[in-house]
Amino acid sequence: MIGTGILKGMAVTARNFVGSYFEKERLTTVQYPEERSPLPENYRNFPFLIYDGDDLHAGLRCVACKICEKECPPQCIYIVKSDDKKPDYMGKPQFYPKVFDIDVSVCMSCQICVEVCPFEAIKMDKEFELSKRERFNHLLLRTEDLAKPNEYYHKIHPVEAAAVDKNLAAAAAAAEAKKKAAAEAAAKAAAAKAAAAASPPSPASS
Repeated sequence: MIGTGILKGMAVTARNFVGSYFEKERLTTVQYPEERSPLPENYRNFPFLIYDGDDLHAGLRCVACKICEKECPPQCIYIVKSDDKKPDYMGKPQFYPKVFDIDVSVCMSCQICVEVCPFEAIKMDKEFELSKRERFNHLLLRTEDLAKPNEYYHKIHPVEAAAVDKNLAAAAAAAEAKKKAAAEAAAKAAAAKAAAAASPPSPASS
C-alpha cells in the first residue's frame, strides 16, 4: 500500500519519543553543563605536550626536532630549539624546545603532529571548553599551557597511554642493554690489550 514506509517511519519516531520519557538510555541530550556525556577515548581536540615526573622542563619529552612544525598543514606550531641539551628518557643528551607555541585558533585537530612525532611527546587532548574573549594572544598556547604530566595522558587515554609507556620502556631497556654490551666489549678489548702488552716477547728462532 502506498505510504506504508512513511507510517513505519513515523511509528519508529513515535516509539522513541514516548520511550524517552521512561527509558533514560533513549535520551540523546543532557542538561549541560550540569550533566556531561562521557567522551570516547579516541575523541580529540587540540594537541598537548607530555612530560614525565614532576618537573615540566626536566621531564618534557619533546626534543625540538621540529618535525611536527614542518608537517602541520595550517602551520600553527612554532618551535625554537634550545642552545644546550638535557638527558631524555633514555639518558641521551637531547635538545629541548626553548619556545613551543600552538595557535589553537588555526589548529584543525588533524592529529598529524601526533602521528609524525618519533618521541611520543605530543598527543591530542580532550579539553574543549577553551572559549576566550580575545582572538589572538589568548588562543596562542605557550609551553606552560601545553605541557601536562603523563598521569593526565593516562587519565584521558588509558589504553593508548599504557601502550606508549610499554613501547618507551622497551626502547629504554634495549638502549640500556646495548650500552651495557658495548661497555663489556670495550672492557674485554682493554683487558686483552693489557694482557698482550704484559706477556713476555717470544725468543727469536736461531
